[in-house]
Amino acid sequence: MAGRPVAPRIGRALLLAFFSALFVLYVAGPVAWLVSSSLQTEAQITAVPPNWLPPELNFGNFDAILNAAERQVTYETRRQGDPATGGFLPSGAANLIPSLWNSLTVGVWVAVLNLLLSITAAYAIAVIDFRGRRVTLYTVLATRVVPDIALIVPLFLVVRNLGLINTLGALVVTYLAITVPFTIFILISYFEGIPRDLYRAARIDGCGHWGALRHVYLPLSLPALVASLTFAFLTSWNEFVFALVLTQNVAAQTLPIVISGFVMDFTTSFSFVNAAGVIAIIPPVLMAVLFQRYIVSGLTAGAVKG
Repeated sequence: MAGRPVAPRIGRALLLAFFSALFVLYVAGPVAWLVSSSLQTEAQITAVPPNWLPPELNFGNFDAILNAAERQVTYETRRQGDPATGGFLPSGAANLIPSLWNSLTVGVWVAVLNLLLSITAAYAIAVIDFRGRRVTLYTVLATRVVPDIALIVPLFLVVRNLGLINTLGALVVTYLAITVPFTIFILISYFEGIPRDLYRAARIDGCGHWGALRHVYLPLSLPALVASLTFAFLTSWNEFVFALVLTQNVAAQTLPIVISGFVMDFTTSFSFVNAAGVIAIIPPVLMAVLFQRYIVSGLTAGAVKG
């Protein structure tokens, strides 16, 4: 080690630092610009050269979002919007906050139901020795081989026949079909990694399957449970295509659909759209920060053991 030249090591370290900085810039740059532009007026955003940092903190865009419901916006009156938004308030601005609550409602229901359904299925496949156990697992995983885009028409027909079009229930059912198979796979990998002796000891102590699941498997699988909960919530929060097809009524639309409508409006207020984007990323960022340790350990264990 002492005789190894120093220059190549320094060169490798500098090269690694350079590409790491490029990667961080690629990932964090758009988010930083989103936050910065949400605090600028429309004139400041469109200035040449651009203002990478806000000349002054301006919360007028967020004020326009929170007070949009009090304004009746038409094509003729849109020019009377908040000056921060360039005098233009999107025609669907009043739908932003209701769509936020729709996204939260769908996300919570999907996360909870996904976990309840996946826990029992994963326990049965991983622990209980029954005929056709592996066939059941492969069948569940096979449902995720089919691209989501190929399921749009079948799911639309099913949801329509159930009378759930333009309801939040349609999104909950659809997102469960996406998240449950993946969650089952992750939990099976985790459950199979728990020593079998603990299960036998629980059974000897008089625990049934529910008791073993509650007292042995669930406490030891907390990272996988939190990772699965976060995965299901973020999947439903960010999903766009199914929400666009299944919710044509604005009262049932989620946040991504409403924000996309701002961009396709008569005139786009970039400051307003960016402020809406900041609001949209707050829940995912909070979940990632709070549960980061569990997410990494849960998904890593599932990937390695699977």
